[in-house]
Amino acid sequence: MKGTLVLTWILIIYLSQIAVQSQYYSEILPYDPEPVKVTNLHFYLHETLNGQNPTAVNIAQANITNNSSVPFATLAAVDDILKIGPEDNSEVIGNAQGLGLLLAGNTTTGVMYSDFGFTAGKFNGSSISIFSRNTIIEPGREVAVVGGRGKFRMAKGFALLTTYFLNATAVIIEFNVTVIHY
Repeated sequence: MKGTLVLTWILIIYLSQIAVQSQYYSEILPYDPEPVKVTNLHFYLHETLNGQNPTAVNIAQANITNNSSVPFATLAAVDDILKIGPEDNSEVIGNAQGLGLLLAGNTTTGVMYSDFGFTAGKFNGSSISIFSRNTIIEPGREVAVVGGRGKFRMAKGFALLTTYFLNATAVIIEFNVTVIHY
């Protein structure tokens, strides 16, 4: 019994020494933050709802609303086109890819989860991510920029959306985006 107690104490002391000697190496460096950049973007999102090449397609709907004309709890996949202007022949600068979820019983509120990838110009290869509530029928609204990649790494900010054109087959939305990034 006494031998077991002595052996236990030797083991405890030995293990405590190993823990002290195996500390990882680290060097303390002064914090040198990169300067914060603020970028303002202006573009138009073109969405086609019907026709040969729709850019927004319903992919799921709650069973309780299948017989309803109001698409409550409808999930749509989007691959919308981003252009410099509202005209059909405007230069294409990227795509907005993601999901949209219609929430309200009157289809006036949705949640958007989208990555706005730029394929031309100064921000080619970069993107911003928007994850926000979107009150669809309001002419002017605000959504949150929650991240980005490329030149917009660690982005945050907001986008002011204005409905430029809306009918049963097409939607054009003006985006004025303020992005804070490094």
